[in-house]
Amino acid sequence: MSTLKIAAGQLSSSSNLAQNLRVVKKLLQKAHGAHSRILFLPEATDYLSRNANHSIELAQQVQDQFLSPLQEYIKNLNGSTYVSIGIHLPGEKRVKNLHLLIDPQGDIVSEYQKVHLFDVDVPNGPILKELNSVEPGNKIEEPVLVDDFKVGLGICYDIRFPELALRLRKLGSDIITFPSAFTTKTGEAHWELLSKARAVDSQCFVVNAAQCGKHDVGKDPKDESKVITRVSYGDTIIVDPWGQVLARGKKYTDELPKDEDGDYYEIVYAGLDRENLSKVRANMPLLEHRRPDVFGYEI
Repeated sequence: MSTLKIAAGQLSSSSNLAQNLRVVKKLLQKAHGAHSRILFLPEATDYLSRNANHSIELAQQVQDQFLSPLQEYIKNLNGSTYVSIGIHLPGEKRVKNLHLLIDPQGDIVSEYQKVHLFDVDVPNGPILKELNSVEPGNKIEEPVLVDDFKVGLGICYDIRFPELALRLRKLGSDIITFPSAFTTKTGEAHWELLSKARAVDSQCFVVNAAQCGKHDVGKDPKDESKVITRVSYGDTIIVDPWGQVLARGKKYTDELPKDEDGDYYEIVYAGLDRENLSKVRANMPLLEHRRPDVFGYEI
């Protein structure tokens, strides 16, 4: 039985695509140097925006200024590291929030468009309307085989819907990954809980790379004295099928060290044990015990 060495990177993306790409290259160098088979990166690694219009504007630049250069960089490494990464690309009227799996030759081998959008308006509370800028997807992608492990793709808010994780398990996933940019309030309440829950109910490894800390998204163009503040929870986490945490990153409340370029980033590693995965599934065969005849639908 094999072990898959993986890395999960954490950063604080800004609205500057070139700066974000620079950080991704540093993370990739570390993962490559450690002989990691996959580097998992967060949702919206390419940019964080200050509003819907800003996001639609920035998405037009992603292919030329972020994605194509990243693919070329991966190819030129001549390595064996896959990259799982969240980015945006233009949609019909809004943007597509995408999760890409890029192989060591720089080719995109899977592209998932976020199905569930974080679209809430809490009375006397936060207003977060992802639907204003993002076009929802409507398809779950087949998992991709990397060595002896099949990798299934989700994004952030998708983690709250167990049907998606169960569907990916039914399709053969051994690893499910939800690259994320969780808010601080929801992160404190539910991030670890949800990560463990999806691992336990799907009996998969769950790898959740996360945005962390304060994001530089620029000033309000209508009032340049007003700086837009956006903060992500962090706590990149890798969980095994029994719900045990194998590795994790810092939280937004921790001191986040910066390098000589002023960049914050960190990376955690884990070895995913195929024998452990098989043992959990054999000892408690949840997939075989499900009762679609009772609930009236098949996952």
